Amino acid sequence: MVVSDSLPSGRATILRVRGPLEFKCHLPSTDAPLMLKVISRTFETLKSQVKSESCVLTVCDSPVIIWPNKSVFITPEEITPNAPCEDILKWIQSEEQDPAGMRSAKKKSKKSSAASVINLRLMMEATTTGPLSAPILTRTVQKSHFLSTAIPVDCVVRTTVNETIKDAFERLLKALTRQLCEMEKVTLQHTKGTKLLVPEPLHFLLPDPKGLVTVVYPAGVPDSQLEARRKELHQQFELPDDCPYFRRANTYHFPNEPYKDGYLRNPHLVLTHPTLDNGKVYLVQGTYSYHHYMQDHMDDNGWGCAYRSLQTICSWFQQQGYVERAVPSHKETQQALVDVGDKKASFVGSRQWIGSIEVQAVLNQLLGVTSKIMFVSQGSELASKGRELANHFLTEGTPVMIGGGVLAHTILGVAWSETSGQIRYLILDPHYTGAEDLQVITDKGWCGWKGADFWDQTAYYNLCLPLRPKVF
Repeated sequence: MVVSDSLPSGRATILRVRGPLEFKCHLPSTDAPLMLKVISRTFETLKSQVKSESCVLTVCDSPVIIWPNKSVFITPEEITPNAPCEDILKWIQSEEQDPAGMRSAKKKSKKSSAASVINLRLMMEATTTGPLSAPILTRTVQKSHFLSTAIPVDCVVRTTVNETIKDAFERLLKALTRQLCEMEKVTLQHTKGTKLLVPEPLHFLLPDPKGLVTVVYPAGVPDSQLEARRKELHQQFELPDDCPYFRRANTYHFPNEPYKDGYLRNPHLVLTHPTLDNGKVYLVQGTYSYHHYMQDHMDDNGWGCAYRSLQTICSWFQQQGYVERAVPSHKETQQALVDVGDKKASFVGSRQWIGSIEVQAVLNQLLGVTSKIMFVSQGSELASKGRELANHFLTEGTPVMIGGGVLAHTILGVAWSETSGQIRYLILDPHYTGAEDLQVITDKGWCGWKGADFWDQTAYYNLCLPLRPKVF
């Protein structure tokens, strides 16, 4: 499918509406054609509800309520249907707000460079105005099946510059109706017997200029069983078939939406790139989690740096959709090395170090990922590896683990000048022991750009450069 809505690199406002719609229907029999007909009829009822005057959209963290089908009636009255859609942002409460509950100008300007998201909840008024009537009770005795579930709508549109609230919400309602049509199609396709698979809308941000796309999958069906559907999507959007774009792990993470696991993502994005004469910057591609000492209630201070670098690399493969396996614990890493015959059984549960070669073995054993190993006999030679590292980040884009002496680090990118040979390394340091504080981590250099003198000039180093599997 389904909805394709480009997200520009500059300022944008996104309307995102979520909420459950109650899906209820009686099936007088389990006859397949009749069941499908009843399910379709129930979806038509849901579409009618969305188009009715009972449909209400509430703006999260604000007093704003909108009745989109009542001539776009809005409360508070200060907001008019012909006002720019982005005016709603002023009413959304945030950490920095004035006593009136409106977002401060400082906060607004700070966020103006990124997409702003207006989160909405879809609701239905339970009562309607009209003449009172006496209830009529009837009783029918018959055997039937009753299907009941919540349909989780999640619809997104991007507003254009100065688009009015009225126009934007009209488009949003049309997009929501289209989504219900797609959800109906998926439900009918995957319904077996009296088992109803709930349709699940997911958003994916594709490379420019394709933008944000919404796809409806059947909930509970694993990615491994949706390969044919993904292949269709890759062909539809003219995407290469050697890289995942439509696995569940690839779903778009909306701005300011917290990650539930508590790990920081991509702390390097807030850093300023170094300037080199005729230099270019080559960075890790995609999303990773920052893993470091003392996380997960594990005291590995002084011995676990390579384990943490491995976890960061594993998180990259997981969050790009290459693997579904969770990031391995220290014990799971040790067990994997025992399983491949690299270590004895007594290694499991120990506090022994590992290096780049062990990281390569674990990636292959647990994730099926192959890696290239780069050897340098002394740290001073790393400055001559700019071309190889730049090519790795350009073609593979994976984090690199480097081990030497008693220390391990993660390389996230390089700034390299082909003409002068100057080089800087973007380092993610697993030796950090503090809280997940982005400012501390970047200000203190736990994630930062380092020069060639960062490495021990006389120590040997091994680098593990993981390679992308060719899958979609």
